[in-house]
Amino acid sequence: MKAIIQRVTTASVSVGEEQVSSIGRGLCVLLGISVEDTQKDVDYIVRKILNLRLFDDENGRAWSKSVTDREFEVLCVSQFTLQCILKANKPDFHAAMPAELAQPFYNSLLENMRCAYKPELIKEGQFGAYMQVSIQNDGPVTIELTSPKGTSDPKQMAKHEKQQQRKEKSRSKAPSESGREKGTPRPRRDPHASSGADGDVSSDRET
Repeated sequence: MKAIIQRVTTASVSVGEEQVSSIGRGLCVLLGISVEDTQKDVDYIVRKILNLRLFDDENGRAWSKSVTDREFEVLCVSQFTLQCILKANKPDFHAAMPAELAQPFYNSLLENMRCAYKPELIKEGQFGAYMQVSIQNDGPVTIELTSPKGTSDPKQMAKHEKQQQRKEKSRSKAPSESGREKGTPRPRRDPHASSGADGDVSSDRET
C-alpha cells in the first residue's frame, strides 16, 4: 500500500459541482492499494499516518507533534494511480487492487483510523468517483509512505517497527558528525572498482 501524505492548511474533495468533504489544518492522504496488500498493510499505514511528527509544537519546535497530538483533521482519498507501473510512456495499473476488492480495504482503513482517533476528525473522498481534490499544501510538506513487504509475520513487523523507532531516536540525538567518530579516516575507494551503477541496464530502454 502506498500513501502520499501532505500537510495542509485546507483540503477538499468535489464530485462534479458538489463538494463532498473538506478539512481545515491537518493531513490530506492519497491512498493506493495494491493486489498484494493485506490487513497488516492497512494497520501499518494507519499507525504511521496518525503518528508521523509533521507539525510544530506549542513552542514552534518543528517536526515534534503528530496530527493526533494537535487534534487536527485527516482527509483520506483513494487513488489507484499510485500503483502505476510505466511501460515505456504508458501507465499500467495491473498492480492496483480491483475496485470491488479494494473498497473493503479502504473502508477498513477508515474504520481503523476512526477507532484509533476522533471519528469526527476523519474525512474521506468518494471511492471510485471522478474527484477534484483541492489541496493547500503547508510548507510544502509531502511524505511518501509504502507499507513494508515481507513482514507478514507479526513478530517480524514488530521488530521492523522497533528498528525504525531506534533509527529515528538515534537520528534525533546524533551530533552533527552523525555518530561518526571524528578523526576516523574514510576508506579510500578504488577508482577502478565498479559501483554497479555502470553495469547491465534494461534492454527495454527507449531510444
